[in-house]
Amino acid sequence: MQDLFDLSGEAQAGTESLAEGALVLHGFAVKQATALLAAIAEVGAVAPFRRMVTPGGYEMSVAMTNCGTAGWVTDRKGYRYARLDPESGKPWPALPPPLLALADAAAVMAGYVGFVPDACLVNRYEPGARLSLHQDRDEADYRHPIVSVSLGLPATFQFGGLKRSDPVKKVPLRHGDVVVWGGPSRLVHHGVLTLKDGEHPATGRCRFNLTMRKAL
Repeated sequence: MQDLFDLSGEAQAGTESLAEGALVLHGFAVKQATALLAAIAEVGAVAPFRRMVTPGGYEMSVAMTNCGTAGWVTDRKGYRYARLDPESGKPWPALPPPLLALADAAAVMAGYVGFVPDACLVNRYEPGARLSLHQDRDEADYRHPIVSVSLGLPATFQFGGLKRSDPVKKVPLRHGDVVVWGGPSRLVHHGVLTLKDGEHPATGRCRFNLTMRKAL
């Protein structure tokens, strides 16, 4: 799978260390963007994007869907992974091969060998959408990393610490950038600042984020 991706010195020159166990791979997914966006469209046709509700009753500004064995959901009952789409009662679409290949290659680049995700949360940001600081704690085993892919409009990623009050780095992310974090950084707080308006030739007035995880 890795021969589909640029693992040359040029790609490595585009890496940025955020913390121990956490890297930004700038432009890593640019060549695969068309295939990734096609996969997103296929997933969305089966499991449409929706704005989920938090346990506190607030509608999220980010529209979401899932693919894989399990999908991340939130409602008044809480945050969790579910094997069935609560809207259709059917299994989530399978993880498309381009996503699995990218997850493997990006994880290897960051030093995590053998990562095979079973869940991918697909977020669609429109201007004004944001994601507040949070930890990814709903997975069964924190030994596995998280691979996060940015497509479309640029965004500012926030990468903090294990405490919500820890200092936060603001990291500009552009089309094709991939962030991988695990190990000592697996439970850091992270989020996305409010998306600014704009137009991207590949996605129009929105940004897609693919977050691949080992959930079960």
